[in-house]
Amino acid sequence: MAQFTVRNLEDSVKDLLKLRAMRHGTSVEAEVREILRDAVKADAQAPSQGLGSRIAARFAKVGLSEPVQELRGQAARAARFDAP
Repeated sequence: MAQFTVRNLEDSVKDLLKLRAMRHGTSVEAEVREILRDAVKADAQAPSQGLGSRIAARFAKVGLSEPVQELRGQAARAARFDAP
């Protein structure tokens, strides 16, 4: 198993880690391992699709019947809220 040292960690962060470990009934070292595991697991599960595809998938079961067009390479425009 790998080991590493974290230098220049703020005392306030260290104190909060101690409190969190006490709440969970673990050591600070075990708590940090769990935090790191959760962080890389969440990163590994990050979606690999574009935003439009993710939106389409989320709303597919509630009436979205047309594909959401990807807007890659287009310049951003300010939203207009005036009445037509």
